[in-house]
Amino acid sequence: MANPESTRWTIIRGAAAGSEHDRAEFARRYASVIRSYLGARWRGGPLVAEIDDATQEVFVQCFRADGPLLRADPERSGGFRAFLYGIVRNVARGVEREWRARKAKQPGSAVDIDAIEASDAPLSQVFDRAWAGALLRRAAAQQAHDVRGNERAERRIELLRLRFGQDMPIRDIATQWNADAAHVHEEYRTARREFLAALRIVVAEDNPGTSEQIEAECARLLDHLG
Repeated sequence: MANPESTRWTIIRGAAAGSEHDRAEFARRYASVIRSYLGARWRGGPLVAEIDDATQEVFVQCFRADGPLLRADPERSGGFRAFLYGIVRNVARGVEREWRARKAKQPGSAVDIDAIEASDAPLSQVFDRAWAGALLRRAAAQQAHDVRGNERAERRIELLRLRFGQDMPIRDIATQWNADAAHVHEEYRTARREFLAALRIVVAEDNPGTSEQIEAECARLLDHLG
């Protein structure tokens, strides 16, 4: 795994400039987000078989010598999330146009690809959820990096994993650890603060704005944790 200190915009600029290392890291970070969107867009239809090729096409488009990454702007409204969403949606539309052109030569198809556009609003929500999940995972990696070697802090990361990854109540975790429930609750609050600090770092990479804007984005992302 890449060093969490590698900023999003360092990677984007490096990928745009042709760095193989940064392009590999760019693909690693965003492949799952892209596939989640395409999978939801084409679920149950004939284009589901195109997901892998379409995902690769997104990267081909991004990495072109005159590709869109050269125009990526950290001051853009919506940050890089909105920018990447536009690229992925355009690639998906291109695949659908090609599919319609092929099917035009085969009358009688009952599949309505055009109906996808009508559902694009909820599909943008799918993309946002996948993006949030990717950022939360990066924040967890950042937190682990920040506390490396601190046994008690590393234990708090395990506490978060049990609480959210396995949906265990704090009282059950305390029982499993043979620990005082009040102490585990306090450690949980500390773990949340440490995770939020890591999340602020990750969010600031994508949306270099005011502290209020960063806090608002963190709150939006944390809604996905429940």
